[in-house]
Parts: sequence; C-alpha cells; structure tokens
Amino acid sequence: MTYTERDDWAQHYAEGKGWRPLGEREQRLLAERTPASAGGGRALDVGCGTGELAAYLAGAGYTVDAVDFADRAIARAREEHSGIEGVRWLQLDIERDDPGPLHEEGYDLITMRLAYPFFRDRGRIVHGLGERLREGGALVVITPTVENTPAERRGIALDEDEIALLGAGWETVERRDADGLAFLVLRGPCHLDTRAVEKRPTTGHALTGALAVVTDDAGRVLLGRSRLGMLELPGGKTTGAEDFAAAAVRELAEETGLVADPGDAFVVTMLVDDSHGVPRLTAVVRITAWSGTLTNAEADKFDRWEFVDLHALACAGEVFVPAALAIDSVWPAVIPALPPVVSYPLAAERPPVPGEPAEAVRLRQTMTQTVIDGGWARSEPVRNALRKVPRHRFAPEVSLADAYDGGDRAVITRRDESGKAISSVSAAWLQADMIESLRLDPGAIVFEAGSGGYNAELIAHAAGPDGRVVSADIDPWVVRRARAFLTEAGSGRVTAVEADAALGAPAHLVPRGGFDSSMITYNCWDISPAWREQLAEGGRLVMPLEMGGYTRAIAFERRGEVLHARRFTYCGFVRDQGQQARPAPVVPLLDGALTLRFDDGRAESTQGLEEAMRGRRHEAATGVTMTAKSSYFGSLQLFAATSLRGFCRLAAHQESAEQTTGIAKGSDAPAIIGKASLAYLIYAQTKDGDHRDDKEWEWLAYAFGEQGPALAEKLVATVRAWDRHIRAEANDQHADPVLTVHPAGTPDEVLPAGDVMSKQHCRLVFRWPGRDAVLPSPVERDVADVVAEGV
Repeated sequence: MTYTERDDWAQHYAEGKGWRPLGEREQRLLAERTPASAGGGRALDVGCGTGELAAYLAGAGYTVDAVDFADRAIARAREEHSGIEGVRWLQLDIERDDPGPLHEEGYDLITMRLAYPFFRDRGRIVHGLGERLREGGALVVITPTVENTPAERRGIALDEDEIALLGAGWETVERRDADGLAFLVLRGPCHLDTRAVEKRPTTGHALTGALAVVTDDAGRVLLGRSRLGMLELPGGKTTGAEDFAAAAVRELAEETGLVADPGDAFVVTMLVDDSHGVPRLTAVVRITAWSGTLTNAEADKFDRWEFVDLHALACAGEVFVPAALAIDSVWPAVIPALPPVVSYPLAAERPPVPGEPAEAVRLRQTMTQTVIDGGWARSEPVRNALRKVPRHRFAPEVSLADAYDGGDRAVITRRDESGKAISSVSAAWLQADMIESLRLDPGAIVFEAGSGGYNAELIAHAAGPDGRVVSADIDPWVVRRARAFLTEAGSGRVTAVEADAALGAPAHLVPRGGFDSSMITYNCWDISPAWREQLAEGGRLVMPLEMGGYTRAIAFERRGEVLHARRFTYCGFVRDQGQQARPAPVVPLLDGALTLRFDDGRAESTQGLEEAMRGRRHEAATGVTMTAKSSYFGSLQLFAATSLRGFCRLAAHQESAEQTTGIAKGSDAPAIIGKASLAYLIYAQTKDGDHRDDKEWEWLAYAFGEQGPALAEKLVATVRAWDRHIRAEANDQHADPVLTVHPAGTPDEVLPAGDVMSKQHCRLVFRWPGRDAVLPSPVERDVADVVAEGV
C-alpha cells in the first residue's frame, strides 16, 4: 500500500479499505499531550482518510478541518460520521492545491496520522503546516517506523534518520510509542536558520562542477537532503570534454531521475570561490523544462529529493555552499548571510521559466480586486497588469500572503547596516495609482528609476506588447536582483541598467523625442533636470516629491521648460541614494530630547530658544475640530509647509519632551520659528464618547518665547484658512494646490504668483485655494539670526 497517485487512493477507498483503527494508546496520548482548551480549539487533520481521527478530535472539544485529496475518502468520511458536529470535510491536496479553504487564523493542533510517509516534499509540507500553528500549538505526527514494519511494507514507514529530519528546527520534539507507532509532538517555531556549509576537505589542485537549478510547476526549487545532513542541488563534476550544461543534465538524471534536453539548459553564471583552500569553479545551469518522475536514484548519497518553497530557504538549515551561492545567483537574497564569491554572469539568452502555485493565482486576483475596489486601478490595462504579473516572483523571500498583501504594506527587500529600508516592492495600490497617472498609450516607452523589477514589469504590461521600459538604479545589488527576476518571470520588455537615475537614462537608451512617460520610485527632495529634459513634450513624470518634509506622488506634465502638476497622491518611499540625496538640517534642543528639522530652506538660529522653552507655554485655540472620520490632516501639513515662512518640524525623541511640548515620543508637529521663539500645532481631545466616531479633537497652537503669541496666531490663521478653503469632509477630497515647477535660476518676476519653494535644480510655485486672503504679517527676524543652509 505505497500508493502515490490519486487514482490509486480513490480505488483503495472505493473498495471499502481504510487505515489501521485509531488505538486506545493514541487516544490517551492525544488527550494527555494536546487537550483542547476550555473554550475549545481548532484542529486540522491532514490526510484524514475516512475521518476516524477527525471525529475523535471533534468529540474531544476541537472544531476540526479534515482534509484528504481522495474524493472517495471524503465521501466515506461524511457518510460514516454524518452525526458528528464540528467537522468540516474538505477534499484538498495539501501538497499541490491552493490552501485557501483552510482556516485563515491558524490552528491549535495539526495532526498527520499514517500519512506523512506518503508525502513527496516532506520538509516543505511540515514547514508550511508549522506556519499555520497558533502560538502554543502542536503538530502531531503518528507514523509507522521501519523497525516495527515488515520489509515488504517499509515504504509506508520512517527510519530514524527521517524521524530526525522531521523534528529538525522545532523548539521541542516529544516522542512516545503508540502500540508500535511513533507518536511525535512538535512544538515551537519550525524554523532553523539557514547556514551555508562546506563538506570535508578534498584533494586536487582545483575543483570544477555544474549545478542544476530546477523548479516545478509551482516555482519551487529542487533540493536533495544529502547523507551529510545538508541540502544540495543536483550536480557534480564534468567528465572528459563534457560541457557544463551537459554535465548538469546528466547529473540531474543520475541523481533524481528527471530528464532534460540540453537545449533547455542554460549556463547563467560562473562562480569562483575555494573549498578548504582549493580553488573551485562552479557553473550554475538553469534548466527551464524537464520530464520524468522524481526518484532518489542515489540512496547512498541522498535521503530524499523534494521541491522547496523559495521563501522557506531562509530557515532551511544547512545548505552546501555552492548550492546556496547558485540559488542566490538565480534568486538574490532568498538565502541570507552567504560567504563571499566572485560571480561572472553570462549574457546567455534564455526564456522565462513559468511556474506558480494555485494559491498565488488566487491571492493575486484578490489583491487586484482590493486595489480596484479602492479606486486605484481605473483602467483595464493596469488591472490586467496586476492580474498577470506574478508579484511574488519579484519578492521570493517572503510568503505568498505577504507578497500579495492588498493593503498599505510594502515588501522590504534590502536594508542598510542600521536596519533602515533602502529597497522595497511598494504597496500594490500605490503602484497602480502611479501607473494610472502616467496615462500610458499602447506602445509607450517609459523611463523608471529605482525599481526592483516588479513595478517596471507592471508598466510594461500596461503599455502593451509594443511597450518598453528602461529601469535604472544606483545599487548594483538591486540591478542584479531585478535582472535575475525579470529573466525568470518577465516579458523581455524591461531593460535594467546600473546608473544614478538622477542623471536620467543612458543616452543610447533615450528614444528620439524623449520618453513618453517617466516614473521615479524613491523619495526625492529635488527634481532632476534630466527627468524633464528626457521627457517628451506633453509627457508625464510621476514621482514622490518631498516638500517641507512631506511627500506626495505628483503627476507632472511637461509643457516646454515647465512641469505642471496634474494629480497628488499621499505616499511614502525609501529615500534617494544618488547625488541628489540631501540630509535635512537638524538642530537638537534640550539635550536631544527635541529636534528641529528644516527640510526645505535654511536652518534657522535657535539662539535663546531653549531658555524660552523652559518658561511659560502660550496656548491658542483654532476652533477647528476633527473626528475619526475626518482625522487625516496631510493637506494641512503641506499647506503650512509651503506657505509659512520659517517652517520646520518639531520632533520629540524622549518621553520628557512630552511634558514640555505635549508631543509624544516618536512624533513630530508642524512648527514655525522666530527670534528665540517657536510655535507649533498639535491636537487635543475635546469630546469623548463610547465609540471612536463619537470623539472629537481640536487643533491648538502652542508657543514659547516673546514672539510666541504672534507666531501662534499665524498658525491659528493658517489652520482656519485651511479649514475654509482646502479641507473637505472626505479625506481624499481635500483641495490640492496649483503647482508649477520651473528651472533653477528662473527670475522671480518670471514666476507666476504664488508661494515659492526653491530647491537646487528647480523652483516650485504653489497657488492654494483662498491664498489671496490676507493672513497676519510674518514675524520679522534679523539676517544675523539666520544660519547657513544645510548641505
């Protein structure tokens, strides 16, 4: 009874056959080791067969999901246990089907009785089930062992090595005997930090070999668990005049039984390192198609072969160094903390390699619908791009659920030494919204800056089969990663180049007449002249622009030398790393408990300000209130930042700062500064209620120093002007300014009327609704009180 095919099992159950009955010893161990909580618990029975264990768990107080891939098993389970409540019978192949029907919030208990030996990708299945356990939950595996199983039936039993592998990475592994069956209780995180390891020292002056990188129809990579206790790729040494691709194909067949055509084997890079001081040259061979049945053809060298999820490779235990490095060359960053290696990528043309699980398809459609329902994907080309481009393949180090999060969460793909995010896959709604703002025509040629590949591929799809994208990034690692993923899962219409995007695209890639559209995907303090110059007349530039420290994704349209803002979207991106990067001047106060941040303009003098802040605090009410439904005040921040002289942000870094300012630690407030004086905006609750929607808050201006009251009144007037002319009941309907961007050096008399913000390469002119109203005159300051602008 070592069936592997679904039809075999269907026949087994159709003939009235079943499993070994659930014994009293097994029931006692389940009751002792995994009792249901007082309020009940939720259990998953994997490979439930005719449902005896599931029915027992329901009787013990659990709500049970019982799954089996054989339709006849589920049919018999429903029939034989029709009177049992609390069991949901699901026909589901836990190895291959979309696990969407399973309980989203996880399980307190997961059981696999007499089923584990029949799984092909055992490590992947156990890891995946472990991720579904709630805190404190347990995975119980009940299985025959080789020592207690007749020789002719040992295909359904585990030996001690397999049992050891089963327990690897769990916090606790408890083993009991259940009438000759091994009763295993696994608890704690099922993670084992990945570590690249070497084998024993070898002989010879140099080592050469080829490793085969093979994926299944779900995009999982084939790995073998060797007798040395580590994961390896198929591969080995070349023989005679054999080339590396042929060696990889041969080794794949000899070790796993899978057959590939040499025409589907591509040498993608050559890796150079050493093994115990012996030089080693490894060819990484990507195999794009194969056939056959996976077998363990060299049982003396490997315990088993299985296909492994890419996101699970960060907690897979020990991996042979060349295999880890080879995997990294195809999917950069899926395995962390690798040893150094010299890589020589080869410009071999090879087709993209398909493959994704059914779960990815479902999650992608759900994500797309969430974006559509939010109003972010308004056109059919953008919607189709979201539906078709496999987002998870551009973020293989995270789970499918994280990759396809439809909310406001980006996938961080790279951090600096301090842990700060420096590269990411942005939230899907924001990507869709910015692409919509490009207003792409079919066949458009687009410049994109700062992408990891996914956003560029979305643009390419939205532009149609004749569209093309040039994507530039300053980080070599990001470019290498983008190229690798675009090769694996792209359309071939994206060109990734390593360059400082602030300088624009390399000249030979700029189309005659300029790009139809351009998109920048990192926070920019300034607007590069190259982005305007390389943009066609009437073309659109969409970018996240910082103004007074607040960022908006703005869609600009080029008209001659002037960019006209057409649309604003609230957003946040990683910061610019190129030559336009500009650290904002920051002035500490009160021994670092507070800081003043001047994101635009000059850092003002704070002489005498600390003494003033130790004195009386002035307060002025605005009379402007907000509720939870209308609490978003981003338009007020931007209005203040672009219309108030001396604008800055007051940030609190210590709890003591809250006593002085009313600003909570880790928060900041819009502020303006005068001579030894300061005023800033906060909000305070003025109305309570049983529900959040019943509560109310009012904007207040707090101030210190002799000029504080006048500064506070200026803030009060600003808030009231915002309330009259800009604010809307719906948070996404606040009025935007008319904004034009002019080249640096444009004389004042040539600029249109409005509030001017000058940067290094451009001058921004804001015309806010109602700004022709008279506001209190600005507080005068002596020139001597102004310090040099930060660089």
